[in-house]
Amino acid sequence: MIFRPYTAVLIVPTGVGAAIGGFAGDALPVARAMAKVCDRLITHPNVLNGAQLYWPMPNVFYVEGYALDQFAKGSWGLQPIHQNRVGLLLDRAIEPDLRQRHLQVADAARATLGLSLTDYAVTDAPLGVELRTAASGASWGTIENPDSLLRGAEVLIKKAKAEAIAVVARFPDNQDSLALEQYRHGQGVDPLAGAEAVISHLIVRQFRIPCAHAPALSTLPLDPDLSPRSAAEELGYTFLPCVLAGLSRAPQLVRSPVSSDLIWGNAVDAVVVPATACGGSAILSFSNRQTQIIAVEENQTQMQVCPESLGIKAVTVNSYLEALGVLVAHQAGIDPHALRSNLLPIAKIDSTSFV
Repeated sequence: MIFRPYTAVLIVPTGVGAAIGGFAGDALPVARAMAKVCDRLITHPNVLNGAQLYWPMPNVFYVEGYALDQFAKGSWGLQPIHQNRVGLLLDRAIEPDLRQRHLQVADAARATLGLSLTDYAVTDAPLGVELRTAASGASWGTIENPDSLLRGAEVLIKKAKAEAIAVVARFPDNQDSLALEQYRHGQGVDPLAGAEAVISHLIVRQFRIPCAHAPALSTLPLDPDLSPRSAAEELGYTFLPCVLAGLSRAPQLVRSPVSSDLIWGNAVDAVVVPATACGGSAILSFSNRQTQIIAVEENQTQMQVCPESLGIKAVTVNSYLEALGVLVAHQAGIDPHALRSNLLPIAKIDSTSFV
């Protein structure tokens, strides 16, 4: 008997203050565990990026958030690849010394990790990143010159033949802000995440190419009381290493079948998501299929959108440890309720409405 690969999606929305996954790559342990119980795991940079820390996993697919939404709708498929040529796009607003630090990271990724990078490009105008906070507490942002961003990406794609784009934009430092202080101590919302998503979404939507972003910031002063969940972002001058590593093997985004190993949204067996953040486009799309939605209560967010409020049928669990058990049972073809002591008897369906 031939079984198809068991495919799961792990989603932790960006910039919503998730207790797990709302900090510096702190959902990566969840992804590592899920990758061991699934044949294929699809997730996004917010889960896998840990600044200078990352973990290569051959069965994990690094898919930007907008692309993940299109994949869930069935509009785009994922084409696994062996290697991408990554183009590096730097914001003109980055100071010369800080720019040089990022170029050294790119050269180190080539020499130490063997990654394939094109020559880099600099935007023709400062991107002008501005940070915002929504009434819900979620972070978002804008860029003043989106056309400059797109022109820079187009240069890398057409002239340098880039197959994926890594963007480094100069973000406001805001070193004295309350939001940053809370984030460094394991509370609140990542103040940068929402604006980062805007940047990558623009490029992916325009060019249908893998993209991820790393902010350029001044080095923060030493804090002896730093939260372990925020610590990965304090290790050096740049957040770029994880982005280059992730993009190097990110699947290509296609609209029509080009090979037998193409992955489409209808191949997804299960999706794991925070229980209060079920209102995203991808979850709504997956909920219209036979996909098993697993909602994790322990991973609280600033959102208050539970599956029940949207009429989404989901298995609600307390923790990611319990979610792993549900995935194992689902893959084995076992009803998770059969593993509990309080299994209810089968009930009769009222068929009078069909008479």
